[in-house]
Amino acid sequence: MLWAERACVWGAELPEDLYDDILAGPSRAQAAELPGLPAQHLPGLAADADPRVRAAACARWEDLAAPLRERLLADTDYAVRTAALLAHHTGVPMPSEVFAALPDPRQALERCRLAPDLEAELVRDGDAEIRRALAANPSLGAHSVAVLAQDLQDDIRSAVALRPDLTEEQRARVRYDFDPTSMSHTLPWVEDLHDDADAMRRLATSPHPLVRRSVARVRHLPPDVVARLAQDKDRVVHLFLAESCQDAPADMLLEVWRWWDGSFSQPDRPRSHPNFPRAGMLRYTADPSGRMRRLALDDPESTPADVARLARDPDAEVRRRAAEDPRLSPADAVRLLNDPEAHVRDTAVRNPQLPARVLAGLLHDRDTACAAVTNPAIPIPVLHRILTAAAAAVAARH
Repeated sequence: MLWAERACVWGAELPEDLYDDILAGPSRAQAAELPGLPAQHLPGLAADADPRVRAAACARWEDLAAPLRERLLADTDYAVRTAALLAHHTGVPMPSEVFAALPDPRQALERCRLAPDLEAELVRDGDAEIRRALAANPSLGAHSVAVLAQDLQDDIRSAVALRPDLTEEQRARVRYDFDPTSMSHTLPWVEDLHDDADAMRRLATSPHPLVRRSVARVRHLPPDVVARLAQDKDRVVHLFLAESCQDAPADMLLEVWRWWDGSFSQPDRPRSHPNFPRAGMLRYTADPSGRMRRLALDDPESTPADVARLARDPDAEVRRRAAEDPRLSPADAVRLLNDPEAHVRDTAVRNPQLPARVLAGLLHDRDTACAAVTNPAIPIPVLHRILTAAAAAVAARH
């Protein structure tokens, strides 16, 4: 179930028989909350003996038949009735008396359609928490949005500034706070428009950096949008283009390389980008920046002599780049096994140019065996013998 949840977060589609298996197991209540659950399962979930399962079914309110909705609204379990009530009022305006009877109104403030008189009262409520919850409510009317856009609280105005129902002209008039150094994620409503070229063209001109950053996450963009974003003043826009957009230009990718060496989610970008420049990189062989010298060996015109020279570079990252190059000489590969930096040594252990006798010694050394066993020069029969010996050793311990 944990892996299924994580797969859904990353946008993977689960096979239908996997839903069948999970729903039949002990994690049925959690499985009922999976967003991609096929609609055929909903009637059974809405009538399940477990109230947690029935409450989870309410999240798919629009997919439930009217009799099932009525049954859930009259459910014997309070939590199920509440979930059904909140789901019901995402489409039907919630009157003041229903709102007043809720023990915890936060979810209603965040997601429910509210009666006009109730909404008008709440957007001017003296409690900032109420206005803060309302700021992102997708059903809020235009007048209420305009009121909150002038709120005295910075974070409330900032939440309003990211609403999808604003035009970019309206967004520009909102005084929002934004920390350009904070971690940012793609805005879901922008992601939903990623296949709409006209929408991306419009949003690429947005005054809000988070909107433009979200556009930069599109896999393919029109040339004019790429050109605009590549000139953006926010360098995180450039970074997201380098990580996500297959159309990112070579000069921008090279500029991003000067200050970014890969993230956990995209550890090899921007250097692995298909548009990253390769030809002409030998001009950086003597560059003052070690980051740029590392690129010299990517040049198709580079030679084993260039590898040998950079294997003696004062910058450890440059030496590590030389240590992974298949053109490294056996003598230099052996020499780099004694490099002062551990990551250079570990890279050299994996170089296929290591002499067989040296590689055999590394395989027999407990400190280097884990890295050495990944060396691509090891013959497959040798790997089989290593695995057989390891299995015998484990069996002997037991």
